[in-house]
Amino acid sequence: MAEFLAQYSIQRWMEMCPQGYLEDTVYGHDAGAAEPEMLLADDDEREAAIRTTVGLVVGERCALAASSGLVNAAPDYPSKRFLATQTLDEARHVEIFTQRLHDLGVKKDDLESTISRYANPNLVKFAEVLLEKVDNGDFVAGVVGQNIVLEGMAFTVFELLEAGNREFNPKFSQTLKGTIADERRHVGFGENRIGSLIQQYPEKKPEIERMQQEMAYYMLATFNDSFSAAEPKSKPTADTPAAADFHGTNLATATPEEMEAVLANTVIGEFKTRLARVGLEYQTPTVPVSA
Repeated sequence: MAEFLAQYSIQRWMEMCPQGYLEDTVYGHDAGAAEPEMLLADDDEREAAIRTTVGLVVGERCALAASSGLVNAAPDYPSKRFLATQTLDEARHVEIFTQRLHDLGVKKDDLESTISRYANPNLVKFAEVLLEKVDNGDFVAGVVGQNIVLEGMAFTVFELLEAGNREFNPKFSQTLKGTIADERRHVGFGENRIGSLIQQYPEKKPEIERMQQEMAYYMLATFNDSFSAAEPKSKPTADTPAAADFHGTNLATATPEEMEAVLANTVIGEFKTRLARVGLEYQTPTVPVSA
């Protein structure tokens, strides 16, 4: 427990985050950094970037609600303190991605209507499955759903977007690097804390695995929807991959189907590994169809 206390303390969080990789940043990026003019001048590409960013806001709003809701459900104070820092991380993520929507031209008065317009219904369902566990005060299921399933998905999506924007959009890439660092810490907490609790409450495994299966269904359906609507690009543009490699796939030439496959396979591979570490077995969902 002493090592757990030190690794996930507020002091450690202060040293790593606000005094570390976030120091001197503004909304997660260097002051003065801006979205590429090429993106802002192209209505189709700007809309695609807005759609992508709305998905990030929806996911991070879910993460904020989940992490804050789990603070009171946590059975010990080290977990409560870590989840308090995670709540601030998630609030920051909501803020920085909301700010990106404004940078892309979404007016403050139009924010909620824009999110409603572009939010993927399957992603909304994904969030509802998790938040039901949190609202019921189910700490073990909530942390698995939040810090392993949701954060595991977000971690890989952020990595894909960061790789694709590294050359074309340094502002967005830097913002994503900070969120990736946060998610890595959140996933680590989930693995380190939940393994012992699963051993204490083995009777919860079937229920948690059913939750994971349902969340995985909506996750894959979200990917399916997103890439089914995508058109192959002849040039790298905002939020579409530039000349980068992602888990063996050339992001500059990959078809939407190849992109969907590498993202889904990477996320599921991570799920299987992380769930096994805490004593759970990945449950394969029914193959989703586009909503």
